[in-house]
Amino acid sequence: MAKSATERKRDQRARDKLSAQEKEALLLSRKIVTALYHNDDAALKRTISRTGIDEEQDLISRFIHGADRMNDKQLAELIRLQ
Repeated sequence: MAKSATERKRDQRARDKLSAQEKEALLLSRKIVTALYHNDDAALKRTISRTGIDEEQDLISRFIHGADRMNDKQLAELIRLQ
């Protein structure tokens, strides 16, 4: 189940007290660096505006978890594999 805004804020405050190395060790599995084309960046900005989710990473994480919950057919339709 997704965390509430209060729970996310509480977690953020706890993370803020950690050193940069402690944060990285605790949170990161890996980093993905992505260059965005203008149209992709514009679509990301529109989606941020529509959802009210200000943090790009939060929005991307939600997309990942949402896609993970889809069945194979739903995922294929979303990304047009077929």
